[in-house]
Amino acid sequence: MDKRWVLKPKANQQDIEHLEQVLNIQPLLSGLLAQRGIKTYDQAKRFFRPSLYSLHDPFKMKDMNRAIERIEKAIQHQQRILIYGDYDVDGTTSVALVFSFLKKFYSNLDYYIPDRYEEGYGISYKGIEYAHQRNVSLIIALDCGIKAAKKIDYANSKNIDFIICDHHTPEKQLPDAVAVLDPKRADCHYPFQDLSGCGVGFKMLQAFSQTNNIDFAELYPFLDLVAVSIASDIVPIIGENRVMTHFGLKQLNENPGAGLKAIINMSGLGDKQYQIEVEDVVFRIGPRINAAGRIESGRSAVDLLITDDEHKARQKAQKVNSCNDARKNIDRHITQDALKMIAHETGFREKKSTVLYNSQWHKGVVGIVASRMIEIYYRPTIILTSSNGMATGSARSIPGFDIYSALESCNDLLENFGGHMYAAGLTLDIKNIPAFKRRFEDIVEQSITEEQLVPHIEIDTEIQLNEITEQFFSILRQFQPFGPKNLPPIFVARRVRDDGTARLVGSSKEHMKLSLTQENDPAVAFPAIAFQQANHYNDIHKGKPFDVCFCVEENIFRGKRNLQLNVKDIKIHS
Repeated sequence: MDKRWVLKPKANQQDIEHLEQVLNIQPLLSGLLAQRGIKTYDQAKRFFRPSLYSLHDPFKMKDMNRAIERIEKAIQHQQRILIYGDYDVDGTTSVALVFSFLKKFYSNLDYYIPDRYEEGYGISYKGIEYAHQRNVSLIIALDCGIKAAKKIDYANSKNIDFIICDHHTPEKQLPDAVAVLDPKRADCHYPFQDLSGCGVGFKMLQAFSQTNNIDFAELYPFLDLVAVSIASDIVPIIGENRVMTHFGLKQLNENPGAGLKAIINMSGLGDKQYQIEVEDVVFRIGPRINAAGRIESGRSAVDLLITDDEHKARQKAQKVNSCNDARKNIDRHITQDALKMIAHETGFREKKSTVLYNSQWHKGVVGIVASRMIEIYYRPTIILTSSNGMATGSARSIPGFDIYSALESCNDLLENFGGHMYAAGLTLDIKNIPAFKRRFEDIVEQSITEEQLVPHIEIDTEIQLNEITEQFFSILRQFQPFGPKNLPPIFVARRVRDDGTARLVGSSKEHMKLSLTQENDPAVAFPAIAFQQANHYNDIHKGKPFDVCFCVEENIFRGKRNLQLNVKDIKIHS
C-alpha cells in the first residue's frame, strides 16, 4: 500500500537559533527539539536530564486525600484489602505494583484478576462476591472501575468500599466510591492527564509514602512495572510518563524484579550488552504478560510479577511464554479466517470500516486481529466473537479517527463499551450486529476523510547522509525514551542510491539489506535495512535513484556496533 509522506512544519527559526546557541548543538538537532515544543534551556534540561524531583505532588489529584485516609483506616483496623485489576498488561502490572508495595507494610491483602471469558473487562459481580466471601472491607480497583457505577453500588450494599484508580474517560456520573482517582475527571486539576492505570496506582503509593514518611527509595524499584505499563498501554511518553519510563527502563536494565527478569531472559533480551528500550517492551515483554490473560488467566501474570524467588519466576515465566506461543497460533488462524471472510464480503472495498463477527473466534486475540486488519486494509476495524450469549470484541482505529466517539454514537445498540480514541472494547446483543454494522459504517463514512484512509508517514526533517555522525547520534539517542508524542525522529534523504551491494534477506526474501550513498558525498555509505520492501529491489539493483525516509538506530551484531538506517519507505525516481 502506497504511503503519503507528510513533512512536519519547520519550527520557529528564532527558537532553533536560540537552542543552537544555548545548547551548542547543530541546527538540525535544535530544530527537532523545537518541533517537540522545547524552546528554552530549562525545557531542554528537563528533556535531556529527567529527574524524579519533577514528579508532581500526588495530592494534586482529586480524591487523593480520601484514598489515603481510607487505606490508613483499613490498616489501622486490620481490615482485609483486595487489590483488583484488569487482565491486560496495564491491569496486571498495576496489581503487582500495589500489592507488592503494600505487602511490605501490611499483610492482610489479597488480589483479584477477573476472568476474560466468564466476567469480561473491569469490575464484575463475581469479583465483588469473591471479596464479600473473604470479608474484604476495601477494594482498590486499578485500570478499571470508572464506568462501573452499578457494580460499585452493589459493593456498597455489601459494605465493601471502593477506591478507583483509573485513567479511562469517565461518564458524567461518577461511581459512588470512597475515592475516584482519575486525572481525566472533569473536576480533577492534576497537571498531567495521560497516566497509565499503573501510573495512577504509583501516584497513590507516592502519596501513601509521603503521608507515612516512607523513603522514595522503597518505591523506586517498582518503576520497572510502571515503565512496562506505560509502554504496553501506548500512552504518551511525555511529561511524568517520560520521567517514570526513563527510570523504569533503567531499573529494567540494571535490576529488574525477579518476574520481569525471567520474562526478559525468556524473550532473548538478557544480553548485558543490549539496552532494553520501549520497543522491546511493546513487542517482546508486554505480549508475554498479556498472553496469560488472553489464553488462561491474568492471575498467572500477577503471580509471576510479584514473586521474588528467581527459581519460581523461571517456572512461571515458562508458563506465560507457553501462553504466548499458543496466542500466536490462534492469532494466525483467526487472521486467515478474517481475510477469507473479507474476500467474500460484497462491496467491502467501497466501505470505510471493517466489522467482522464469528462466534467461534477466540475472545482473547480479537484485538490483535483487529490491528492486523488495519495493517492490511487501513480503516477503523471491529472484530467480534461470542461470549456468554453476547457479541463481544475489540475496536481499533487509524490515526486521526476517534473510534470511542463513533461507539458513543452507537450507544443505544450496545450493552457497554469503554476505551480510548484509538482502542476500545464493546459488548452487544448478537441480534444487534447487523444494525450496529450499518450504523458504524454510516458514522465512519460521514466523519472520516479520504486522506485519513491513506497511511501516512510523518517526516520530521530532511537530512544529508553525511550529517549523520557519531556525535549527532549520541545526542539523538538522548531523545529517548521514545513513544507516542515523542516518536523516534524520521528523516528523509533525497536522491540516494545503493552502492551495488543490495541483497534480499529474510526467510521469504521479503526484506532488503542496502548500503546507501548520496550524490553530494558518494564516499559516505550507510548500511540500511528495509523490512517488507523487497518489491523495490529490482529498481534499486538497476541503480535507479530514490528518496528514502528512515530512522537512525544503533545495530549490534556479534558484539560489533554500527549506525544503521531503518528504512520506513522508499519512493523510486521515475
